Amino acid sequence: MSGWFTLFTNCRYVLDGQLVDDHLVISDETGLILKREGYIGGEAVDLEDSIIAPGLLELHTNGANGFHFTHFEDEKSYGAKIDNIARYYATQGVTGFWATLPTVKGEEFQRILPSLSPRDIASSASLLGAHVEGPYLHPTKKGAHNSSLFQACSTPVASIYGSSNLSSSVKLATIAPELPDSAGLIQTLTSQGIRVSMGHSTATLDEGLAGLTAGATCLTHTLNAMSPFGSRDPGLAGLITLPSTHSPRPPYYTFIADGQHLHANTVSLLYRNNPKRAITITDSIELASLPDGDHPGHAQIPHEQTKRGNRATIAGTDTLIGGCIPLQQSVRNLMEWSGCGIAEAVSTVTENVAEFMGIDGQGGRGVLKEGRRADLTVLSESGEILQTWIAGHKVWDKEEDVTLADDDKERRG
Repeated sequence: MSGWFTLFTNCRYVLDGQLVDDHLVISDETGLILKREGYIGGEAVDLEDSIIAPGLLELHTNGANGFHFTHFEDEKSYGAKIDNIARYYATQGVTGFWATLPTVKGEEFQRILPSLSPRDIASSASLLGAHVEGPYLHPTKKGAHNSSLFQACSTPVASIYGSSNLSSSVKLATIAPELPDSAGLIQTLTSQGIRVSMGHSTATLDEGLAGLTAGATCLTHTLNAMSPFGSRDPGLAGLITLPSTHSPRPPYYTFIADGQHLHANTVSLLYRNNPKRAITITDSIELASLPDGDHPGHAQIPHEQTKRGNRATIAGTDTLIGGCIPLQQSVRNLMEWSGCGIAEAVSTVTENVAEFMGIDGQGGRGVLKEGRRADLTVLSESGEILQTWIAGHKVWDKEEDVTLADDDKERRG
């Protein structure tokens, strides 16, 4: 790329959930966003009234394209698979992801987690660490997890995940706050800088409040594998209605906007309750992008899995396993179902995620402010990903991709 900076013109960009009508300047030397005045020269990119957003952040993904994060054979081949899925994520506008490991045996956690330590991947989304979803979950809300592998909260986390992984790979953990000794477990995790989310749970509102007091700050796939929100018993999901002045603060909360896990109106209701704390996730699995039919299980699910469209279940049951759509489709769904604008919808997969995970400061990501990483995505008004930029360099362009595909078709006759 010529010049040491790139100036985006004829565009709008997303900041604080709103569209700002202005240009944006990024450095291809430092890979950071620059202040927007005082630059002469460099490369000017006319975006023809497109929208610039921070690169999308996948907080909860179990895999895609036939690869599940439990598919571990050896460190070298696993690393190559991580690189491949990171390149795929970049084509979807995703510039950073946390790999979710569901409930598996302790030895499996300890084999896999060293390979999920945060790292940048050339021309691809960055691996930002691991989300461990289990084994401290309630057996009656197991979902697609293997409850025989669940552990009491008194079981030391180091014996499950490995002490070195707690200080390197593990960045987020989901636990059920109603379990005995959960408060101590939450405090142990948060004392090591690990975010704690509450889910796969039968917790009451009061038990959820106790979890918040202990240090939990989020809800995992709200209303899925969770007690329902009732007229007289709001349950764990009731925490999202806490006033902003409440101490501890209301939690962030994630939801799956695929039309399978939640009704469209329920997604709208959840989002509209507190847009600044709402986080859209895919909970995607390896069946995402695979053809319909029956597929083999893995370390989490020792059964065949059935995929029909964007619905994936344990074969012969109605038990949902995870999501089958990309994050950009989730954003478009949220826009359609809630009526929110593109800037608001994009914030649920960028700014809100970065703030929750504490990566939005200087040198961080998820927000288009001076001094942050120039991880960007260019979108159409409808939320379609057009380009992906990582650390100041364009790594994917839809128009170029289509042209290459057409040229390849011609060569093949």
